[in-house]
Amino acid sequence: MPLPRPHPEGMHEHAMDNLRYIRQTMERAGSFTAVPGVGGILMGLIALAAGRLAARQGSAGAWIAVWMAAAVGALAVGIAGAALKSRRFQMPLLSGPGRKFVAGFTPALLAGGVLTLVFYRAGVSGFLPGMWLLLYGAAVLSGGWASVRVVPLMGGCFMLAGTMALLVPGYNDQLLAAGFGGLHLVFGGVIAAKYGG
Repeated sequence: MPLPRPHPEGMHEHAMDNLRYIRQTMERAGSFTAVPGVGGILMGLIALAAGRLAARQGSAGAWIAVWMAAAVGALAVGIAGAALKSRRFQMPLLSGPGRKFVAGFTPALLAGGVLTLVFYRAGVSGFLPGMWLLLYGAAVLSGGWASVRVVPLMGGCFMLAGTMALLVPGYNDQLLAAGFGGLHLVFGGVIAAKYGG
């Protein structure tokens, strides 16, 4: 007895499922999807706490030390979050798109580290918040081209906050908290909701 022929509607649904799977696989292969949303939220909370603590410091050196400690902590959270997310999606962290993200992200961060030392030695630490936000934004924007669409947008917002900090003096602590704290909270929430944590 011959097998019943599949119903055309069932075949269409099956074909659409296959196309959806193929499209998702290609998107994952072409973009770094391990940018951590929950990790971004935690990074934002670290920045908000650092902003409160840094504002109480009596010297530029102590103020910078608070923000540097926060940067190291946030970077560790970001790396751990990306590693956990990539493991959950069963994708190597340093796959092709992951390597592109790191290659785009790292140069601006290294430049920020060098300029921090130079600005501090020159006694112009008032420019550090704008420079940090601007270069971090450039890092996220550059690395973000290998990621999902919202990541370059986040980088652009950081660059805007950095520009404001450089052009509107006197609000450094507020803009650092709003940038590193607020933007990480907002975009971390979006990434967690839309791109799986």
